Amino acid sequence: MLVVMKSSASEEEVVAVVRAIERLGFKPDPMPGATRTVVGVSGLNGHGSLREIAAMPGVAETVRISKKFKLATEEEESRPKRTVVKIGDAEIGGGSLALLAGPCAIESHEQAFAVAKAVKAAGAQIFRGGALKPRTSPYAFPGLGEAAFKILADVRREFGLSIVTEAIDEGSVALVEKYADMIQIGSRNMQNFTLLRRAGRSALPVLLKRGMAATLDEWLHAAEYIMAEGNQQIVLCERGVRTFAQHSRNTLDLAAIPAVRRISHLPVVVDASHGTGHNYMVTPLARAGVAVGADGLMIEVHCQPHEALSDAAQALTLQEFAELAAEARAIHHVVAIGRNGTRAR
Repeated sequence: MLVVMKSSASEEEVVAVVRAIERLGFKPDPMPGATRTVVGVSGLNGHGSLREIAAMPGVAETVRISKKFKLATEEEESRPKRTVVKIGDAEIGGGSLALLAGPCAIESHEQAFAVAKAVKAAGAQIFRGGALKPRTSPYAFPGLGEAAFKILADVRREFGLSIVTEAIDEGSVALVEKYADMIQIGSRNMQNFTLLRRAGRSALPVLLKRGMAATLDEWLHAAEYIMAEGNQQIVLCERGVRTFAQHSRNTLDLAAIPAVRRISHLPVVVDASHGTGHNYMVTPLARAGVAVGADGLMIEVHCQPHEALSDAAQALTLQEFAELAAEARAIHHVVAIGRNGTRAR
């Protein structure tokens, strides 16, 4: 439901409405606009009726939303601007192209620092690296655990990069909150609803990867689980879906980018590394992702890919990433000018 305030409503009247919604057991989401404030109402466990809200001072009307995604979809009147997600000193969705880069897994202090230095020099703002790795095989490298989290924190201090890393269960969310700046929900956990709710109660933004065979509806419903708990800072990540194709690890669904942007205000990035699984495919597909409107790219980079303990086949070298970053920014510049006629950042 949306509570639309009168254009003349005072700040005190808005606060009173927000508090009344909370007393009824629902979650309010005030969204100030150019001429009036709209308060989104979410939560399935409310214990009262919202009818009394309509009669409160300053309320113009209440609007019941029939859409499946009450928080994740674009609502021109209630949310006039697309969401911009802040990750430490970086942001995704603000008009510039976000570059999230780093190794699939943190293997050592030396490896992480070598990659961090190079990707920052190439223009990356956010460092990605796995501390906990949910692997298909129980015998594959599972990550260094808390030791890797500490290395990630060292990277942030040394290079000023914001950190995104994966939480694989409720308990590991606390580790991400302690050492990093953004919680990654991996493909395998996109419908781990307990984990989604825990991430929704976190103060950190969330990178939500699309499930291996998830439809757009299922993906956005997963985002809705997080947002219904109060966390509105979500970035969607297209990372390919499983199909009959054998020439690539997954099938990168670039059509999902404009489709999601059409119906949702949330920013969306492309993971061309997992989307292809092959080093030689990453750069072409990443360029294409920018061309179709992605707000950012998530790329696996390693200082010695042939020695990587995880996903060696898809990692770019330091030089390859530097070249990709320059090409992606050039494409983004052209796309942004074509979209709105203004100079891209």
